[in-house]
Amino acid sequence: QVQLVESGGGLVQAGGSLRLSCVASGSTVSIDAMGWYRQAPGKQRELVASITSGGSTNYADSAKGRFTISTISRDNAKSSVYLRLNSLKPEDTAVYYCAAKRIMRVGYDYWGQGIQVTVSS
Repeated sequence: QVQLVESGGGLVQAGGSLRLSCVASGSTVSIDAMGWYRQAPGKQRELVASITSGGSTNYADSAKGRFTISTISRDNAKSSVYLRLNSLKPEDTAVYYCAAKRIMRVGYDYWGQGIQVTVSS
């Protein structure tokens, strides 16, 4: 089993920045990709970005055009993944979830409890 704990969320003004962190514990040796999802009120959960253990990144197509500039990074030695959100907008308000995927798996196996990001106008 793997446990994921997010931190770094909170209230920020439009145009501001946040850095979300997620630390994995437990059987972390089994983890390949890690990612960040978000879910806004009344909307489906959507991928923001993901990163493999080798450092290959993927950013959701739906997010690239309208989205806050975001950067995902990872520290394998610390079993951690980070998401830097810049130029935040009120529509970025959501619960952000960290997720981890085991090797050779298609979907994400483990999820954090989620962390609130609120962007005020």
